[in-house]
Amino acid sequence: MSIPNTRVLSVVAGLLLLLLAVCCNAESTAGANTAAQQGKTLPRLVDVGADKCIPCIKMAPILEQLKTDFAGQLKVEFVDAWKHRAEAASYGVKMIPTQIFYGAGGEELFRHVGFYSRDEILGKWQELGYTFKPVN
Repeated sequence: MSIPNTRVLSVVAGLLLLLLAVCCNAESTAGANTAAQQGKTLPRLVDVGADKCIPCIKMAPILEQLKTDFAGQLKVEFVDAWKHRAEAASYGVKMIPTQIFYGAGGEELFRHVGFYSRDEILGKWQELGYTFKPVN
C-alpha cells in the first residue's frame, strides 16, 4: 500500500471514529433527558447496578425495603447495567452501583457511586429536602 492510500485510510478511519463518538454522545444525552422526564410527580431513586455485582447484591434488599416502606412517596428503580446496557448508558453511569437521586420535578439532585446504606440514602434525601414516613 502506498503512503497516499495509507493517509486516506487514516483520515477516513478518523472521521468514522469522530462520527461514532458524536452519535453515541447524542444518544446518551437524549437518553438522560428521557430518564429525567419519567416519574415527575414523585422523587425518584435510580440504582444502576448488576445482579452479579457484590455491592449491588448487598443493596438489593435495601432498595426493596425502601420501595415497600415509602410506597406512594418515593419511586425506587433498579437498572441492570449488564442486561440493559443502553438504558444504563442513558444515565451516564461509569461504575456500578450508582445511585441517582431525582427530585419530584425530574431534575437530578445527587449521584453516589458504590454501596449506600439505607440510613445514608434516607439521610441524603433529608439533606436534599425530602422526608419520608413509612407507610406500615
